[in-house]
Amino acid sequence: MHKKETIRLVDLETGYANKNGVVVITRDINAVLYSGELTCLLGPNGAGKSTLLKTLTAFIPPVKGKIFIKDKALVEYTDPELAKLIGIVLTEKPNLENMTVEELISLGRSPYTGFWGRMDDTDRYIVAEAIEMVGIEELRSRRVNTLSDGERQKVMIAKALAQETPIVFLDEPTAFLDYPSKVEIMQLLQRLAKERGMTIFLSTHDMDMALQISDRVWLVDKKYGVAIGSPEDLAISGDLEKYFKRDGIQFDKVTGLFQICHKLEKSVRLTGEGIYYDMAVKALARRGISASPMGDPLITISANSEGYVVNEVRVDSVSGLVDVVESLIRPATDE
Repeated sequence: MHKKETIRLVDLETGYANKNGVVVITRDINAVLYSGELTCLLGPNGAGKSTLLKTLTAFIPPVKGKIFIKDKALVEYTDPELAKLIGIVLTEKPNLENMTVEELISLGRSPYTGFWGRMDDTDRYIVAEAIEMVGIEELRSRRVNTLSDGERQKVMIAKALAQETPIVFLDEPTAFLDYPSKVEIMQLLQRLAKERGMTIFLSTHDMDMALQISDRVWLVDKKYGVAIGSPEDLAISGDLEKYFKRDGIQFDKVTGLFQICHKLEKSVRLTGEGIYYDMAVKALARRGISASPMGDPLITISANSEGYVVNEVRVDSVSGLVDVVESLIRPATDE
């Protein structure tokens, strides 16, 4: 599908007003969001992700600069026009005690049903389709106040889909979900962007998932500003590593993902290959032990498809290997 520019930011500054004036958080943002793309907003806590998202959705005004949606300035749109243009999913829990899931999702049709909110067959079909797309048919008749956090988040996404807007903004849409549900929602959003030509923009702390599934990433940080590109381009440029560099974290440019960097104080000699070798390296590193063919020969480990041999003693499991290695290292440590 041909991608079209839907949103353009020109010299945008975001921030908020307080009793001392205006606090600027991000400056000089010049960027574009495209139809047919899933774009993720990443950054450390306090970097200004929520402020930027609220600015794009017209919840707060920009400090400076302009936002254009389909070549028309955001400030020139009326609220009813924006309701048919932008769908929004926030992390706040709706305070709806007696409403059913289907009734809540039906509110997404409000921009089209007029003052009295009467739905016709087309509206009901669109609501049913949204429920099916998110996979929550079994929740249709449930009361909203009985839902888990994860179930409620899926319902709010379905409500946004029922609104049938070409643009959807989401704030931490996977925050309350278990891992399979996180993947399911992100894949759903990716599919909607590609198959329906939607512009989907979301903030998230699920960095590894965002780097694996998003078409484009916006990195935001108070010190470095905003960097934009595909996950691969941002990995090659070094921006991903720079924006999230912290003690105990390292960025693997080969996988394009972040890893925990353990402090390795001891070493052992490990030979072999395959998954047994890789899992041994991982498990021992978690205990502060480096394992490689160049390690200390005082403890020698051979890994193969049948398990491990540690100083001529056979060990069947990774956990057993760790116990044996630590028992051999500990006397030297205690002396």
